Amino acid sequence: MEILSNFSLKNHNTFGIEAKAKRFVDVHSVEELKSVLQQNQSEKKFILGGGSNMLLTQDIDALVIHVDLKGKNILKEDDDFVWVQSQAGENWHELVLWTIGQNFGGLENMSLIPGNVGTTPIQNIGAYGTEMKDTFVSCEAVNIAALEMKTFHKEECSFGYRESIFKHEAKDQYVITSVIFKLTKRNHKINTSYGDITAELAKNDISTPTLKDISNAVIAIRQSKLPDPKELGNSGSFFKNPIISKSEFEKIHHQFPEMKYYNISETEVKVPAGWLIEQAGFKGKRFGDAGIHKNQALVLVNYGNATGQEILNVSKDIQETIFKTFGIHIEAEVNVI
Repeated sequence: MEILSNFSLKNHNTFGIEAKAKRFVDVHSVEELKSVLQQNQSEKKFILGGGSNMLLTQDIDALVIHVDLKGKNILKEDDDFVWVQSQAGENWHELVLWTIGQNFGGLENMSLIPGNVGTTPIQNIGAYGTEMKDTFVSCEAVNIAALEMKTFHKEECSFGYRESIFKHEAKDQYVITSVIFKLTKRNHKINTSYGDITAELAKNDISTPTLKDISNAVIAIRQSKLPDPKELGNSGSFFKNPIISKSEFEKIHHQFPEMKYYNISETEVKVPAGWLIEQAGFKGKRFGDAGIHKNQALVLVNYGNATGQEILNVSKDIQETIFKTFGIHIEAEVNVI
């Protein structure tokens, strides 16, 4: 393990922002991780995964520990289910494709989400009617201060919409090293509840979709709407879809009857942030090298040399305009650093 000084993070964040780490190290095992933590106890630390859910607005004055633990294996199985463990440094999409190749169901609707496995419980990632928590069993993590391993079971993780214990009570206290998922081997719960998936399947004349068909549909939809971070810097959806009370929604809906929405409970409604941003006129707009993608208003992009601060300023402008126009506050899904 070599600790590097003044290390560029441009290739370690999907926005492609040029920022420096005071010190940087790759760790490839739990033993290496514990060793680095133990040898640098007094130093400020920053844990880095796939760099897909963050916006760097400054250099990181800390020891950046890049979690690069690899490997996946089947822990156990019965006739109906299989328990798969993935190390934190595995690429999420590659894990999804591997499970589909084994005919293991549960992750297919989350195909092509950028990032690594270790950060998925933090954000409780989700797409097209499925969330990570739906198949999550547990994760293992190292306590940064005590250097002890802890297993977090599902009920301990306080999962919510893009929420978990790791963003609140356990924030900055643990490094997730592996995650276990419980997936189906048969009687798969094929989820085509989103209209985009239904339309994509119909376009390909598929009436009884397989796991692979769902994954292919999701990939096609995402590729048509979302830019490849390798070609155009971005972090996927920048904002959360706001959840508001039905009473609040009814007042706003009366003023904007064309507003799209989804009922998520008897008392709450989810409003697509992308629709709000598009209606406010931001879709496809460019401010220097920072901008909003032409095909998906939820995605902020770096056209080349934008700074993190410039992208952050665009996001704040969007938030202020949405609040003035609709009276709805939209929160960033991306971690601003």
